[in-house]
Amino acid sequence: MNLSATPGMLGLVAADAEITELLQTPLAQDVRYTSHFSQSEEFFLKLDRPFQVPSFPIHHDVRLTTPGREYQSALRSLTQDLYRLLPEIFQGLHYAFDPREILRPVFYKLFRLEERLFLYHLRLDISFRPALHRVLEKGTNDQTPLYETDQARLEASILPLASPPAGGDPREIRIDQLISDTWIGETGRGYFVEGIWIDNDLTKFFSRLIIPQGKRLYPYYPLTSRFRTVSHTPLDLRTRELPRTVPLLHRARLFLEPHLEAIQQTLRSESFSEELPLFRELKQQVPEELQAPWQDISLRVYLNEDDMKEFEVHIPGAPS
Repeated sequence: MNLSATPGMLGLVAADAEITELLQTPLAQDVRYTSHFSQSEEFFLKLDRPFQVPSFPIHHDVRLTTPGREYQSALRSLTQDLYRLLPEIFQGLHYAFDPREILRPVFYKLFRLEERLFLYHLRLDISFRPALHRVLEKGTNDQTPLYETDQARLEASILPLASPPAGGDPREIRIDQLISDTWIGETGRGYFVEGIWIDNDLTKFFSRLIIPQGKRLYPYYPLTSRFRTVSHTPLDLRTRELPRTVPLLHRARLFLEPHLEAIQQTLRSESFSEELPLFRELKQQVPEELQAPWQDISLRVYLNEDDMKEFEVHIPGAPS
């Protein structure tokens, strides 16, 4: 998920009214699916039947905020087919175009809790992966291949907003940035210089705080450091369940906010460990209501058909 040039604002533009209108039409969920993480910690839904991903144009000028006709036509076709298979996941969402991530289309919805607004942000990864996807028509230097897959790779986040977007326009969505700065320096030389950020350590710190003592949910992290804020990654992506997850982020934010500066300062000098004095101190203060939602969630490790490690997610009451 990328930010626009304006700090704290999401780069979402040029919504497609036809796609958004399609997603408002109620449909019954007939296809079965299960939730998984890959060995590289990517979340995906495995469907009991495959779907086709049409060929998309590869090249796009990021300065152009309107998608081309060919891209728009392909995405409408894909959304229509995928919505028939996963209406529980996409119903009621809106589509917005991100010109820098054309192979990771965005769907979103706004939620209000008391006087605060939250954004549900869902990315669908349609980039071609030779090891995972079956080619139906070869691609070119300018077009992605037409391929078939039974996996929908999704990246979901719930983010706190600083202020309401004007008229619901996604170009005006501004994130409530609770974290001062996660960049701490660089490593390497010349062409091999890499930036050093503490987002991963912040994510581990936040998540391990609210996960009950002794419980392991790797590679799932319920609270993440993204876009200089505390965000929540829901596991149950059914849109009717999303309103229940917003209060989880709100309560976690209220607990973490007074300690965020101290957490950042600690992780600037030390890598995350559950033995950090600050972590141990805060762990004893975490209220039961923040830990309870994760108690019954479990992940089963298995080897897929290619002998690669994957994790199947089990959530009481969710599809399995």
